[in-house]
Amino acid sequence: MDTQLAQRLLALLDRVEPWLPEPRPVVDWSRDVAALWQRHALGGQLVPVPPRDALSLDDLVGVERQKRELLANTRAFLRGLPANHALLWGSRGSGKSSMVHALLNTLADEGLRLIQVDRHDLAGLPLLVEQLRHEPARFVVYCDDLSFEGSDDAYKALKSVLDGTLTGPPENVLIYATSNRRHLMPEHMSDNQQSHLTPDGEELHHGDAVEEKISLSDRFGLWLAFHPFNRETYLDTCRHWVERLGQPQDWDEEAPVAATRFATMRGGRSGRCAYQFALDWVGARRLAEQA
Repeated sequence: MDTQLAQRLLALLDRVEPWLPEPRPVVDWSRDVAALWQRHALGGQLVPVPPRDALSLDDLVGVERQKRELLANTRAFLRGLPANHALLWGSRGSGKSSMVHALLNTLADEGLRLIQVDRHDLAGLPLLVEQLRHEPARFVVYCDDLSFEGSDDAYKALKSVLDGTLTGPPENVLIYATSNRRHLMPEHMSDNQQSHLTPDGEELHHGDAVEEKISLSDRFGLWLAFHPFNRETYLDTCRHWVERLGQPQDWDEEAPVAATRFATMRGGRSGRCAYQFALDWVGARRLAEQA
């Protein structure tokens, strides 16, 4: 090869290499059960990650119906039966994300594989789904804490994957998303100004703004709502985590009073709040014993 050409090619590589992503471990779906999808300028890549914790579905208290329906939907999917994309929506800290993590820990041995996609990487979702189309495993692509602003167009990629392409989503891929918003987008009073009744007054037709916002969440066939805990459910959850993180005797007469005070200071009752109380309560007990 011409020496001058070789030098120019080496100089070009020196300039291009900083733009290339760092080499990542190759995902082996016979071994790895979870991965993160990371988009970059040349497409995207899967990065294998270990399951975050040993959380099980039994650890989620007060959401029995939601657990039952999501578990049944996912098991049907793993067995090649018809199943729906799922939207888990509702109050913050109520167990939406934890349920997906626990689902992986429960069903990984049955063939479930989980891929998490950040909202900012959704533009690469069609590419990811197409890569998974010919894989033998069955995947839940998981979008956590999903929401879009009024001027955000990233949701169009998700709409396309759910039910907007000629080929449709692969039969080995489901989309599960969690959100604090039922329709994933902000809803304003002005959106209703275009709604109107039919001339006979029997039907209400929504305007284009409302229809556009509903169209995304409507593509999820399974909606699971998560609501704030009442006092009884909150205390049951606190007791579960105190006994799990510590000892049964740690849940004494003082614990419910302290748990109620903790929730009041946090401004609400939820599974997350119960878990945080248990960490505080058990940690303080063990620390006092070591003093």
